[in-house]
Order: sequence, then C-alpha cells, then structure tokens
Amino acid sequence: MKKKKKLLAKKYVHIICFLIIIIVTVLFYIFGIRSTVERDVVFNVTKGVNVSDVAIQLQERNLIDSITLFKIAVRGNGGRIQSGQYDIPRGTSVWRIADMFANGDIATTTVVIPEGLTVKQIKEQLMADTSLTGDVECGAGTDLPVCNLQDGDLFPDTYKVARGTSRLALLDLMRKKMEDLETKWEKTGRIAPRPLKTWNEIVTLASIVQKETSKESEMPIIASVYLNRLRDKMRLQADPTVVYALTNRLGDMRGAPLLRDNLKIESPYNTYTNYGLPPAPIANVGIAAIHAVLQPADTNYLFFVADGKGGHKFARTYEEHMKNHADWREIKKELNQ
Repeated sequence: MKKKKKLLAKKYVHIICFLIIIIVTVLFYIFGIRSTVERDVVFNVTKGVNVSDVAIQLQERNLIDSITLFKIAVRGNGGRIQSGQYDIPRGTSVWRIADMFANGDIATTTVVIPEGLTVKQIKEQLMADTSLTGDVECGAGTDLPVCNLQDGDLFPDTYKVARGTSRLALLDLMRKKMEDLETKWEKTGRIAPRPLKTWNEIVTLASIVQKETSKESEMPIIASVYLNRLRDKMRLQADPTVVYALTNRLGDMRGAPLLRDNLKIESPYNTYTNYGLPPAPIANVGIAAIHAVLQPADTNYLFFVADGKGGHKFARTYEEHMKNHADWREIKKELNQ
C-alpha cells in the first residue's frame, strides 16, 4: 500500500513538473519569442507619458497584441519606462520592448564635428543633420551662453547622442567641453608661451594654426613661427585671417581664389594690415592645435609655404622663404597643367 502511494505521489510530482515546464515554455514564447513587429520601426516615448498610453500606442501600431501582457512585462522590468526615441527591429518580443523602454535603450546617432570649422559652418552642418531636432538659434529674449556663441567657444569632436537630441543641446555640450579645457588650464597655473597671456590669445593663435595645417606633426612648428613673429613685432600675415574677414566670419571662400587685393581688406582680423593677433579666434579648434600653442617647437623659423605634398617648407630668412616660394609656384604650375 505504501509502495503504491509512493508511486502515485511520484507520478503527481512528474505531472506537476511537466505542467510547470509547459507553463514556463508558453510564457517564454508569449513574452520572449512571439512578436507582432513585422518590420523595423522607430517609436517615440514622449516625456511624462504613462505606461497605459504607451501600451495603447504600441497596440495601435501592431507592435504588441496585448496591453495587459505589455504592462506585465513592464512590471517585470522595474515598472517604469523612459522617454526617448527607440529603434524596434522586426521580430522584437513584448518583453524586449518593455526591457528597452525600462532601461532607456534609446536610438543614438553619431555627430562628427571636424576641427577648424566656424560657428556658422557647424550650425549649417547641424541643420543638415536630420537625426537632430530643433533650431540652432535661440528664441527672442533668451540669454543663455549657448545663445551667444563666438568662434573658439565650441570643441570639435565626435559626439554620440540620443537621436532626436536638440541642436541647441548639442551646441551647449560642445560649449561646455571647451569651457572645461579653459578651466583645466586655469587650474594648472595659466601657463602660456611668451607673449601670450590669456585663454583667448591661446585659442586665437590655435585657430590660425588649425586653419594653416591639418598635419598634427606640423602644428607645433607653425605655432613657433607665429610666436617668433609676435616676439619680433612682425605682422603675422596669415591668409586664414583674411578669409575670415572676407567671408563675414564664415571661414570658407567656397571655391573662390584669395587674391592679392584681398589682403588689403579693412578688418581687425586682417593680419596683413594689423600687428599682433586678431581680436578673437577665427575657428573652433581641436586639442592638438591647443597643445601646439601651449607647447610649441623650439625654432627660429619666421616663414613657411606649402610644399605641394600636404605639408610646408619652413625658413629662417626672407631670402630662403622666397626660394621656397618659387619652388611652390613651379609645383602649382605642374599641378595645373
């Protein structure tokens, strides 16, 4: 009798285990495998919306087939959802959707801001980027720092942000990153090579260096040339400063040549007619150009000209510079043939 009861109990245990396995399998299929998402979609969870409203929107778009199951999945992931734009791939289960919303697994975009662009050029680039939202200009009466940007205020870099990020928010992120560099310089003793004294002067010279060359290895040498000219009370005679003045601070001739008469333009930014640095930066600079100015090469060069290979030839005397200039003219003739 006892043996019979043991066998019966064992049988019930097996049946219960079997039923549990079936239930777990069904639940796993319903929540973790089954999907009504037939194609890749983008879904926006607006700020402040509740779980029920999101569930209704998902069902209306045929991304889930049960509001109740979605709510259960949300509870299983902490009970909250985060606002943002989400990429929901084809075949995504209800549990995965709830997990994405709960953990803020939002869609991102990468915005690459090249070094040497002006604020106007950066704003043009951001306006052309459809993954961002909003305007690059502030509304009337707004007086935040991001509303009064000048060249040299922004730090060019690769920024990974949430898709749908406002353009002003990204500009402010770039501004704060540049501001952090200035703060770091101040905290480390405000050290600068003679005759530079202020952060504005450092970034202004760095912006000229940035526009003169894209080769980081050359930047400290070019910085030394301009520092040597400043110490010798020579005009900097930097073409990029003339371009900046000619283009109303756009910094791009858009294919037009820089002519000799252009070098006479009346502007405080024209370093052919004015001594010293321009009043402010002519572009937004990267860390390499800043380092080049803070740690310039030790040279006695006073001149440089393009070498036709993407770099420059440097000279100590005007006579040597004229020879290098003649070489460059011959190279240009060959290139134009």
